[in-house]
Amino acid sequence: MSYYDNLTEFSDRVALITEKREKITYAQLEKEADEIVDVLNPRSVVFLVCKNCKESIYIYIGLLRKKVVPVLINNNINTELFKNLIISYNPSYIYIPEENQELRFNFEVIKTYGGYNVVKTIYNDEYEINDKLALLLTTSGSTGSPKLVRQSYRNIDSNAEAIADYLQISADDKAITTMTMSYTYGLSIINSHLLRGACLILNEHTLMEKQFWALLKEEEATTFGGVPYVYEMLKKLRFSRMDLPSLKYITQAGGKLSPDLAEEFSRVCMEKGIKLIIMYGQTEATARMSYLPWEHALSKAGSMGIAIPGGEFYLIDSDNNVINEDEMVGELIYKGDNVTFGYAEDFGDLIKGDENHGILHTGDMAKRDKDGFYYIVGRKKRFLKIFGNRINLDEVEAMLRNKDYECICTGVDDKLHIYTTNENTESDIIQFISSQTKLNSTAFKVTYIEEIPRNDSGKILYSALN
Repeated sequence: MSYYDNLTEFSDRVALITEKREKITYAQLEKEADEIVDVLNPRSVVFLVCKNCKESIYIYIGLLRKKVVPVLINNNINTELFKNLIISYNPSYIYIPEENQELRFNFEVIKTYGGYNVVKTIYNDEYEINDKLALLLTTSGSTGSPKLVRQSYRNIDSNAEAIADYLQISADDKAITTMTMSYTYGLSIINSHLLRGACLILNEHTLMEKQFWALLKEEEATTFGGVPYVYEMLKKLRFSRMDLPSLKYITQAGGKLSPDLAEEFSRVCMEKGIKLIIMYGQTEATARMSYLPWEHALSKAGSMGIAIPGGEFYLIDSDNNVINEDEMVGELIYKGDNVTFGYAEDFGDLIKGDENHGILHTGDMAKRDKDGFYYIVGRKKRFLKIFGNRINLDEVEAMLRNKDYECICTGVDDKLHIYTTNENTESDIIQFISSQTKLNSTAFKVTYIEEIPRNDSGKILYSALN
């Protein structure tokens, strides 16, 4: 039985603590979850515009319990991008925070619950949905692509179990939120902790705000997670000098932490008696695929670790042959029950079954050391991780072309470099991309070039820009 169907197991335990310090038990969570979705038809597609608040958790759990198919969407989404998703997926209902009325598009409000409106769209379940499809998530990017990942009920259950297992989550744990639940990493924290009867401390403040630290200390959070950018902030905040006696462990995923920063935090956490657990994952694998056991955080700094319980890694060369030698680079392949069914481009794809059959070509290039620990060394395709968000460089280029900019993109994690032949447009391009992706402008650099370098066949020579 899935955890969301068995909340009464932890009936009197506290499931949620809000920013207003309201405590909500598992029994209350179940009751509110069922009530907030009682107007829906089963097997509908429903958009949930997410916040880290109790209503978002109620709705998410209620949708899973009712066996409708939620699409989790960041509350900061651009209005036009949201409109494109509606056109692509024809959701029957949308749950929208009351303060975000520009996303209503004149649809009818059929119910108000707490800080949320339930709106009925003009669409009426006129397409088929696979019985095993549980959830649709963006690929952690912010470019507004209609491509969504199709996750099954088995995917959610198996990955939550594996994460709870290797993190040894217990009912006494309290996880404070640091990421939106529409992001696969943030959602995995919710699933794995509710599975074990633990408590979620719901927070919408950044680590740079005093409210976050006040909530963490007052409610005695035992853990939180962060993308590499979060750890850069923690360094600036002098995490090493903070007195946080309730913290038992912290996790990191959403992009590769630099070896220097990984080693620094490994030492800091060892001194403070906090376990640092580095992880690796993708939305296409529900969430997590690997973890670095905390006792190896220092000796294997820079490693993504080993496969999660029930999972398996191997490497292949350019001819798809399995690489058995140590320290040889190849494409990282993952096998496990958490590998999702594949992608959807629109509502017509929701009837599809499992296209991956438990095997995921990650697109990352990696090597394995003699002890069986894996290290990411690069990417096979044109993606970057920007502050935990996976950005497709080709999609960014397409957006810029649509605005009549001639641009090409390269970069490294947390810094996207845009080259343009349009003179004196640097600030305009940064402002546009920042507004479209909802990412801080510091993530982007724009450089003017006279022409785009190409080879004799007209193919862009990205290497000439580095």
